[in-house]
Amino acid sequence: MAEWLASRGHEVRVVTAPPYYPEWKIGQGYSAWCYKREIMVGVAVWRCPLWVPKKLSGLKRVLHLASFALSCLPVMLRQVFWKPDVVLVIEPPLMCAPIAWLTAKLCGAKSWLHIQDFEVDAAFDMGMLQSPSMRRFALWCESQLMRSFDRISTISPRMLEKVIGKSIAPSKTYLFQNWVDTSSIFPMESGSSFRAELGISGDKVVALYSGNMGEKQGLEVVVDAARRMANVSAVQFVLCGDGAAKVRLQEYAVGLSNVIWIPLQPTERLNELLNLADVHLLPQRADVADLLMPSKLLGMLASARPILATALPDTQVGQLVAICGVLSPPGNAEAFSVALQKLSDDATNRNLLGKKGREIVVSKFGYNSVLTYFEYELNYLAEIAS
Repeated sequence: MAEWLASRGHEVRVVTAPPYYPEWKIGQGYSAWCYKREIMVGVAVWRCPLWVPKKLSGLKRVLHLASFALSCLPVMLRQVFWKPDVVLVIEPPLMCAPIAWLTAKLCGAKSWLHIQDFEVDAAFDMGMLQSPSMRRFALWCESQLMRSFDRISTISPRMLEKVIGKSIAPSKTYLFQNWVDTSSIFPMESGSSFRAELGISGDKVVALYSGNMGEKQGLEVVVDAARRMANVSAVQFVLCGDGAAKVRLQEYAVGLSNVIWIPLQPTERLNELLNLADVHLLPQRADVADLLMPSKLLGMLASARPILATALPDTQVGQLVAICGVLSPPGNAEAFSVALQKLSDDATNRNLLGKKGREIVVSKFGYNSVLTYFEYELNYLAEIAS
C-alpha cells in the first residue's frame, strides 16, 4: 500500500517494528533493541524496538505489544514537524492507536484507524483474557478510542457492521477490503516446481495450508483429518508456514507420513507455492470466524484452486467460499476429511470452483481498483485537513 501510494506521487512515511512475524524471531539484519531508518521503494521506514517473547501467553502478548507502543512514541511525535495530512494506524495492535491519534491532533492531520482484526474481542473470545469486568472495561475503552478517530475502516461488510455496533457513526466508516495483485498470483499452466522438489507424484491431490500457524487458525482439524486419511494414498497434505503453534502441531502430527512440513517461503515463490495446491485448506476457529477476514484467502482464490474452509454459512468467509469451494463445520475433523475426499475424487468440480474463485478476485479484489478508491478517500480527508 505504501509503495503504491509513493508511486502515485504521495510522500509516505511508515513507523513499524523490525520483521519478526510469523516466526516470532527478529529478521536477519535487524535488532530488537535498536532503532533503524531505511528507504524501501521510495518510502521512508522507521523500525522501532520491541520485545519478542520466545513463548507466548496472554500477559506476554500484552507486554510485547506495549514494548512497541512505547518505543514508537518518540518517532511518531517527531512526525509532527513533518505535518502529514493523514495519520493512519492499523489494528492490531490497538495499543498504538492513541499515539497515532495524538500525533494527528498535534499537527492538525486527520486520523484514520484501520481494523484488520478485532483484537479485543478475539482476546476474550479465545480465552486469552477471561474476566467479565475486564472485558466490559476494555470494550468501553475501545469504543471511546474509536470514536475519537476521523475515519474507521475494516476489511469486510460483516466487520463493518461490527464497527457500527460499537457506537460508531456510519458516516465515519469506510470499507477498505484486502486486495491481491492478480498479475503476480495466477494459475500456472506448467504447474508448480514445488511438486518435484517435495517428491510428490503428479497423480496425487495436494491439500495445502499456507500461512501463519497460530492459535486462531485451528490447524488441529487439518492434522486430525490427515490422521483419518492416513490410508488414502491419493491425498498429500502440505503445511507451509511458521508461528507460535507450529512446534505443538508438529508434535501432534508425529508419525503421519502423508503430512509434509515446509517453512515460510519468500515472496518471489508465493505464486509457485499457491499453484502447488489442488485444494487450499482454510481452517478457522468458530469463536473468531466473524472477527477477522483472512488476507491469504484472496491469494488462494487468485491461484484458481478451490478452497475447503471450516466456516459457518452465515459468516463472511462462509458466504464467499460457498461460491468457489466447500464449507465444513469448524472443529469437525470427520466432516473436514469427508469433504476433502469428495474434492479429491472430482477434478472437474475442483477446476470449476477454482475458476469461479479467480473470477471473483479479478472483478472485486484487484490491487489497483481497491487502492484507487482508498486514494480517493485519503485525498478527501487531506482536503478537509487543509
